Amino acid sequence: MINVLFAGHPDAWPVYEPLLKAEFTRLGVDAGLSNKFPPEDVDYIVYAPSGPVSDLTPFTRLKAVLSLWAGVEKIVPVVPAGMPLTRMVDAGLERGMTEWVVGHTLRYHLGMDAHILRQNGRWEPKAPPLAKDRNVTVMGLGALGTASALALAALGFQVSGWSRTQKEIAGVTCHSGADGLKAALAQAEIVILLLPDTPATENALNADTLALLPAGAKIINPGRGPLIDDAALLAALNSGQIGHATLDVFRIEPLPPEHPYWAHPNVTVTPHIASETRESTAAEVIAENIRRAEAGEPLLHLVDRSLGY
Repeated sequence: MINVLFAGHPDAWPVYEPLLKAEFTRLGVDAGLSNKFPPEDVDYIVYAPSGPVSDLTPFTRLKAVLSLWAGVEKIVPVVPAGMPLTRMVDAGLERGMTEWVVGHTLRYHLGMDAHILRQNGRWEPKAPPLAKDRNVTVMGLGALGTASALALAALGFQVSGWSRTQKEIAGVTCHSGADGLKAALAQAEIVILLLPDTPATENALNADTLALLPAGAKIINPGRGPLIDDAALLAALNSGQIGHATLDVFRIEPLPPEHPYWAHPNVTVTPHIASETRESTAAEVIAENIRRAEAGEPLLHLVDRSLGY
């Protein structure tokens, strides 16, 4: 019998327990599932930093740690070196992020804020350009960035993407490296941040990179708070170099009431709602990875510690 310890947030246990058991049965995995196994009896841990486990050293027969979170910057330091660690990439999270990104991109593209905020009795007919005449750049071409870029390309936008390693995505102009970043930003009227949070990506949007954008460009950040140099973004908003920013993630969450983003007229704050792990699809990913591990097959979404994701 394979012992699987659920070490996510305790409130999630009643939801995940029947879903994971059903997936184990469907896949023919002979697994026992509990949130209270003794450490020495555990083969796999389903993990989230919000759960009750912070020290993995007592888990002497542990085979792998399966994260419930897409971001693993808070998890990598907890997992012993050499222990396989997977991050959560599930269809529900991907779909939710794509819908949020497309929605806010269309909001900017169609100029919806102007119509909502300027109900001033003046008839000002000005149609937006077609999507084919709008340049959008997605920074980060992992699973979420690729899905969002493809959805925007399917709507007809001129989509560029930037990633640390070169990618090839049909319908998307892909860039990498320092020169590629300049090219990706030079014509980007809307920039979407979906990079992971690593030392190499911190402050990816800073005074220098914001200056590369066309004047009045829009920023959408559903990725990670540290991707943006907040002081630089506020300065660019105040100067008009950046026309507006829609921010879903922040260095400190909840965003403190005194933070200048709240009161800035050209910032939209959303409370980290762009997407979240969906229990039903996450259970499928977790159970499949345990099946793969027991069968000697490669794990899905294995974290590369050298890259940080």
